[in-house]
Amino acid sequence: MSKKFLAITLGILTAVGGFVDIGDLVESGVVGARYGMAMVWVTVLGVLGICVYADMSGRIVAVSGRPVFDLIRERLGPRMALLNLAGSFLITLLTVCAEIGGVAIVIELASGVDRLVWVLPIGVLIWLVVWRVGFERMETGFGLGGLAIGVFAVAVFFLHPDWSSLGAQVAGLAPPPDQALPTYAYHAVALFASAMTPYEVFFFSSGGVEEGWTVKDLSVQRANVLLGFPLGGLLAIAVMACSAIVLFPAGVDVSQVSQIVLPVTLALGTAGLVIVLIGIFAATFGAALETGLSSGYMLAQYFGWDWGKRRAPRNAARFHLTVGAGLLIAVLVVQTGLDPVGLTEISLIFSAVALPLTYLPVLIVANDREYLGKHANGHFSNTVGVVMLVVIAVAALVAIPLMIFTGAGQ
Repeated sequence: MSKKFLAITLGILTAVGGFVDIGDLVESGVVGARYGMAMVWVTVLGVLGICVYADMSGRIVAVSGRPVFDLIRERLGPRMALLNLAGSFLITLLTVCAEIGGVAIVIELASGVDRLVWVLPIGVLIWLVVWRVGFERMETGFGLGGLAIGVFAVAVFFLHPDWSSLGAQVAGLAPPPDQALPTYAYHAVALFASAMTPYEVFFFSSGGVEEGWTVKDLSVQRANVLLGFPLGGLLAIAVMACSAIVLFPAGVDVSQVSQIVLPVTLALGTAGLVIVLIGIFAATFGAALETGLSSGYMLAQYFGWDWGKRRAPRNAARFHLTVGAGLLIAVLVVQTGLDPVGLTEISLIFSAVALPLTYLPVLIVANDREYLGKHANGHFSNTVGVVMLVVIAVAALVAIPLMIFTGAGQ
């Protein structure tokens, strides 16, 4: 039983990293403070989308024994796969920058020492974990550690909200009368992108290879998807709810992580603040590991290099060198003093633009019976997958125009 439980931590790590990393933490806090609970539907839509495509990715790995990006290159050809690689790699690298900045902010909040002091040590620590810590230990430690963010859910009850008011906000769907529709749409796209960032499926499928999934592990793969990602979505909604209860009535426009954790401090005092900082640290550090590894996974799988934490660094040198180079670039970018919150918003919008490059190939491979046989997509998976792909395409088309028109959601 314990082995099965630990096997599910891949989904927990991927989901916590994907749903309550610095991107979703910031965006959930922003939309909760600005729109109350009116965007819960976006998070639910994101959970549905990532569950469908993560399930496809997991089945591809379990049946074929090969990660998604490897099959994308074979199925679509090197040129089309190169376009996918370029878009996904650059977005993932930008996300690494945002995550490292997020970890630095958490340490700054805990210590009072400027975040820029911590950037280089964080980069070194991430690299040491990638280099020395086994995959299963990494996913278990940071996946379960990130669950401390559940303190946001506890805080919701201790804040004694007006439940009928929150329910009315959820059911209302539309922005408050004093908020412009284009800005509402911009934040909806950013929130949706935060749930479906491209690196998630690459990390999830590559993690399945790291763990040696086979057809016998399809139930484990499905449990990872159906437990991990909805759990991440619920944590994101809890973050949104705390902002909706405390910051929305006060008219606070969130621009700092310290504002997002304020409701937890008000509800639970110093103990709540300590727990939430531990949870955010674990989640953002785990997301930095995910994104850093994903950049290496992408390049190695496209070019056919040996890769993975299951191999000693000397036996997968190019993979480890790529991860290290990506982390170095991210550290140098963050060290310039760029605002991590602003960097997060930019990474989410460009993630939205890259979504079709990531998810269309997954849908194509998941329908290929040459690879998957009887485990290829059925009618339900295809129907939901195609509907979600339409939503993804719309989000990609409107992301940049909305960013320009609204001044990045101002």
